[in-house]
Amino acid sequence: MTLQSMTGFSRSEGNSGRHRWVWELRSVNGKGLDMRLRLPPGMEVLEVEVRRLAGESLVRGNIQASLSVSVTDNRLEAVVNRETLDAVMMLKTELGGIIADGPMSFDTLLSIRGLIDFREAEDDEDTRTKREQELLAGFGDALTKLKEMREREGAALFTVLSSHIDRIAELAAIVENDPSRQPDKIAARLSAQLAQLGDGVHGLDRDRLHAEAALLATKADLREEIDRLGAHVVASRELLKKGGPVGRKLDFIAQEFNRESNTICSKSNAVAVTEAGIELKVVIDQFREQVQNLE
Repeated sequence: MTLQSMTGFSRSEGNSGRHRWVWELRSVNGKGLDMRLRLPPGMEVLEVEVRRLAGESLVRGNIQASLSVSVTDNRLEAVVNRETLDAVMMLKTELGGIIADGPMSFDTLLSIRGLIDFREAEDDEDTRTKREQELLAGFGDALTKLKEMREREGAALFTVLSSHIDRIAELAAIVENDPSRQPDKIAARLSAQLAQLGDGVHGLDRDRLHAEAALLATKADLREEIDRLGAHVVASRELLKKGGPVGRKLDFIAQEFNRESNTICSKSNAVAVTEAGIELKVVIDQFREQVQNLE
């Protein structure tokens, strides 16, 4: 499976009989799949199927989908208001003995407000069904284009995220291989510190000092943090290679990366290790920022 970004845009348009339609889809980051659908009056019947199609293609993202439909060939029809006509004819009958009971002219009928209404001719059921099918096919086309754009964005993110992971691995190696972490260097530094402490403080048990120093050295050891960073690097690369909706998992790993980098900085007793830890934090922040765009 390929990676998908959550940002994208697509447009699909066409004709159905005497109607012209346009679908526009916009996608931005979201915790889940949230679709805001805007349909013209009379097209509400499409909503259930549109949401089903979107759910089959997308997992995450805030989607705005809008449909506009316009008539390219107007067809008007005259509609007689039967209730108004019945009322007019009843009044004519009632007044038959008072006014001349002659035939009513067409102009007279047209002048009676509300008697005749001119409106857009309605299509028959078969025509409406065909139009709905073509509109759904158009939405499917727009959805395919949106997914393709999100996949192109995902491919670009793959490259960016892979480079961040490679840099995290490089910085972890710098921390691991720093001379300050070598046993002989640690022993020499502790010996010097113990010698200074022993010369300046009388009455302290030297064995106790050695025990305390060994405890401090154990607490300051970065082996576990380096090992966990390595494990997170492997997991991140596997997720990127696997593809699909892995954004949430990578976001969790980014948090774990950040936790290890914080610990390295707090335990560091060498300038080079601290500098590597600080750069780790910067790269991890960049990594997590880009991960927020992944499905």
